[in-house]
Amino acid sequence: MSIPPLVVCAAAAALYALGGRGGAVGRTRRRRRLQALSYYAAVLVLLVVLEPPMDDLADRSFAFHMIQHVFLLTVVPPLVILGRPWPRVWRPFPTGARRAVARGIARDSWGAPLRLVARGVARPAVAWALLAAAIGAWHVPALYSAAVRNEGIHFAEHACFLVAALVYWGVLLDAPPVRAHVDFLHRAAWFAAGAVPGWILAIVLAFAGTPLYDAYVSANRPFGMSAYTDQQLSAGVMWVPGSLTFFIAFFISVYRWLEPDTEETPGEPRHEELSWT
Repeated sequence: MSIPPLVVCAAAAALYALGGRGGAVGRTRRRRRLQALSYYAAVLVLLVVLEPPMDDLADRSFAFHMIQHVFLLTVVPPLVILGRPWPRVWRPFPTGARRAVARGIARDSWGAPLRLVARGVARPAVAWALLAAAIGAWHVPALYSAAVRNEGIHFAEHACFLVAALVYWGVLLDAPPVRAHVDFLHRAAWFAAGAVPGWILAIVLAFAGTPLYDAYVSANRPFGMSAYTDQQLSAGVMWVPGSLTFFIAFFISVYRWLEPDTEETPGEPRHEELSWT
């Protein structure tokens, strides 16, 4: 059993819209508009890649399924993070409930495991390891084929990709409540490292002598592709489109490190008026 993507996207958009607040002027208003545009773009992209016709093609083709994964790992999460959703999606809930949960997480014993996890995933190395583990584990042929054949496992696969990627991008894009406080040079290095698991997967797929995923061997693939051609195309998808967002983030981070006026001091609070990101 899985939750329909339309329901997930509608709930995400509704919470963000209900949590909006007015009264901003000037740069603050422009920044919030850009944040909202980024978040709603993420929701729209998520809906498009998880609903037909894309989802139908992904059931028949490894390459189209890999396109879904690229969007879930490298497009939707950074757009969500740049939308700064956490305060807004939290605000529509009753004030008393919000305070009780926040107080419990911050002080109570039941919140201790959550605090420990938050401190752990705020480390770029841990966030990167989670992302790499998600990519590696779910592309093991047996588990991948199970996800193709079983809707519940498929939902778990996509949820795992999104959560791991949100942690990774959240740490490096410095979005509360997960903040790493690393300078732009170190962010650039971790963005470059983010592309490596996809490269390794692409190399394995490209140089495999036979199709690795039996779920697609007998599938009615689009355009009359063979199973092996489909696998070769999926390697190209992971190698090139799968790297683009990482290297855009890498070059922006290098630029901001080289530009003195945009450099941040790790551990110091950000001045939100300086950047919508």
